[in-house]
Amino acid sequence: MRPRRLKNLQQEAAQFRRRALVALAGVVLGLGGVAAWYFNLQVVRHDEFATRSEQNRIKLKPVVPGRGLIFDRKGRVLADNVPAWRLEVTLGEAGDPAGWLPELARVVDLGAEDIDAFHKARRGVPGFRTVPLKVRLSEEEVARFAVERWRFPGVEVVSYLNRRYLHGELFAHVIGYVGRVDEDELASLGPEIVHFSHTGKTGLERAYEPALRGQVGHEKVETNVEGRPMRLLGQEPARPGADLRLSLDLDLQRAMAAAFGEQEGSAVAIDPRTGQVLAMVSLPSYDTNLFVNGISHAQYDALTSDPSRPLFNRNVLGGGPPGSTVKPMIALAGLDYGLRTPEQRFFSSGEFHIPGQARGYRDAARGGHGWHDLRESIAWSVNTYYYQLAMDMGIDRLSAAMRRFGFGEKTGIDLVGESRGSVPSRDYKRSVSTEPWYPGETVIAGIGQGYWVATALQLARATAAIADGGRLHELRLVAARRDGYGAPWRELGPTAVSQASDDPAHVRVVQEGMIATMHGARGSGRRAAVGAGYTMAGKTGTAQRSSRRGNISADPRTLPYHLRHTALFVGYAPAEDPQIAVAVMVEHGGYGGSAAAPIARQILDAWLLGKMPEGLEPDAVAEPGP
Repeated sequence: MRPRRLKNLQQEAAQFRRRALVALAGVVLGLGGVAAWYFNLQVVRHDEFATRSEQNRIKLKPVVPGRGLIFDRKGRVLADNVPAWRLEVTLGEAGDPAGWLPELARVVDLGAEDIDAFHKARRGVPGFRTVPLKVRLSEEEVARFAVERWRFPGVEVVSYLNRRYLHGELFAHVIGYVGRVDEDELASLGPEIVHFSHTGKTGLERAYEPALRGQVGHEKVETNVEGRPMRLLGQEPARPGADLRLSLDLDLQRAMAAAFGEQEGSAVAIDPRTGQVLAMVSLPSYDTNLFVNGISHAQYDALTSDPSRPLFNRNVLGGGPPGSTVKPMIALAGLDYGLRTPEQRFFSSGEFHIPGQARGYRDAARGGHGWHDLRESIAWSVNTYYYQLAMDMGIDRLSAAMRRFGFGEKTGIDLVGESRGSVPSRDYKRSVSTEPWYPGETVIAGIGQGYWVATALQLARATAAIADGGRLHELRLVAARRDGYGAPWRELGPTAVSQASDDPAHVRVVQEGMIATMHGARGSGRRAAVGAGYTMAGKTGTAQRSSRRGNISADPRTLPYHLRHTALFVGYAPAEDPQIAVAVMVEHGGYGGSAAAPIARQILDAWLLGKMPEGLEPDAVAEPGP
């Protein structure tokens, strides 16, 4: 048997002490780590975690301001905001839509378009952000949802102010409309746009979007553990959008639209002394209220498939050959260049020939107009006078002169996307064709045909320059703004002015020719001026939509409707103290004197005499609030 070993108490005690020291060191290190971490939490990162704690308890709720109102020049409301409700979903709180969306559709009437729009809008959106599910809930739907709300966490009824256009069709192409914010706008309009459900899409709503939108405010709301609001701790007020007062007059706008009847086209009326736009229509039009909360596919298809193109803004994006309406401007250029004198007489036999060419360029009157001077060339609309003047001037000088009248350039109007149009020139032809410039193209440029593209805005502006002694004003729609309800109105400064002509005597000669157009015995627009209580100055025009063969021309009234010429008229009144200048384009109208000039006469009567077209009465005046 092996001998039994005795315990070594000293060795065991030493081993225990070593183990105790190791354990103590571990405890000390552990406590040190805890203390260090506690110090980090309570001291080093105190501000960070205090903020997080407050965020768990306090929610910052955005307060979206009311969109600025839009008034006409007399203070009548054209666009305002009305109370409405929409259904919004916080994606992170609501969970998978497949679980709750069918149930919610039994409480609130959700159409297929609402659901499709929701699914598109929520793609790529963070869970903390809200997405609209349905706009414009009825009071009954709001009440039904209030009862069932507990079943749908993350789904809320939100009250808001909905944009309303009191004269939707009448100002569609001027004021435009707002619509839901899309993904591209979320990326391009800045971080604040996430708090807005709508933004300006067209017209003044788009051009003045930052001013009309206002600035978002915030409310500090204390919440419980379930996230329900308990009390309001403070707020930063929202700053409402700026109100706009336009230079447009509601009565004149109504008169202008009514004067067209069932005809299509565009018209502009401006104050020649300031460049402010008094009325402006593009017809046919459409109801802008359809777009505010999302137009249905059926309604949108009906608008886009309409051959009359009601969505197309003819004043801003359209245009065409101005025809004889540019003859006063070309005549004034001839005087300024020294190529013509007022009394210099020419003979019109009815046809003009470029030397060495057999083709003839015909006059408006068979057999010609006989002997005439510059004033009579305007009043009688003598084509051969302007064929020869264009040839004498040359296309380079003609193009430069027309640019002084604002053709081929933007008018400066406060709308987005305005077309420049085009003035006949060698450079322009090189941009669209590889062929050289031909003399015949210079000839027809003298009567507003060929490579011309001019809008009613440009024609009204150029006509106003003649009315105002040769001064060319930039155009403007907004006359004043106020930054919030109760603030004073701030008038906008005058528009920029340039000189279309530097010789008042030359301008006066052209003015006399335009007066003779309306009141002379052989004036092309004399029928429209019969019985007027003021002196009119104007010029008729016809822009061809189909070419003739050889020397044969057709009466536009006998052509198929889609090939009929555009009828035009430009003018101003009273001639001795111009207060309004107009330009009218009637598509498929035929002749300017019979189709466009009568429309202009009704516009002038409404502005100068207060005489509205038959069946219309002036609207009630409401002055803008304080």
